Amino acid sequence: MQKRRSALVTGSTSGIGLAIAGELAARGMNLMLNGFGNAAEIEAQRTRLAHDHGVEVLYDGADMGRQDAIETMMSRAAQQLGGIDVLVNNAGIQHVAPVDEFPVEKWHAILAINLTAAFHTTRLALPHMKFNQWGRIVNIASAHALVASPYKSAYVAAKHGIAGFTKTVALEVAEAGITANAVCPGYVLTPLVEKQIPDTARARGITEEQVKRDVLLAAQPTKRFVTTEEVAQFVAFLCSDAAASITGTVLSIDGGWTAH
Repeated sequence: MQKRRSALVTGSTSGIGLAIAGELAARGMNLMLNGFGNAAEIEAQRTRLAHDHGVEVLYDGADMGRQDAIETMMSRAAQQLGGIDVLVNNAGIQHVAPVDEFPVEKWHAILAINLTAAFHTTRLALPHMKFNQWGRIVNIASAHALVASPYKSAYVAAKHGIAGFTKTVALEVAEAGITANAVCPGYVLTPLVEKQIPDTARARGITEEQVKRDVLLAAQPTKRFVTTEEVAQFVAFLCSDAAASITGTVLSIDGGWTAH
């Protein structure tokens, strides 16, 4: 009987990450959740996923901006889940400000969590994947891995970096049964997006409703937010055996945004 595969989804206590974790659990994978939030709510999520899908679900609150915390989390995953077969790098933060007013500490934090963390989790997950000659790495990038928007210099730089990092990893492990892909959602109405709406409104001198209509959805021809469920099902397919020949790609799920 084939051993049940195990997945780590960073930033999976809300939004896109939680939806991805739920989809992978529904497909029979053991999980390690990661992220911040209310401890009781996170425990309820962990228990629900384990109960509903009959899988093992762990939680680690590692700060993805800290190398030592990531290394401890990955070591725990190796010990308690037998290693990570599916790695989804989803954790991310955002800050909106003009370049000449951008707080230096915010720049460093965004690069650490949105880009460097994926390097650390990937380098630590790969030995197990190589040993088994099977693995899936999916990096949640953004349409901002392909195009830019004003006032998001650190985020755009990090997401462009993720795209390049993904391609490099894919080339290195192409003969080892491991794939690496980046998924680029357009605007999804997650807590991360909701939090940047007031900042964008202030930066542009417009209302929050105008931000949604005239800034966030202006570039998406569908004129609707991408849903977390759509992203989760897309990611789950990339983590399946059927996607073995899809690697090194930067794949958009953005309502047509980057078709412009």
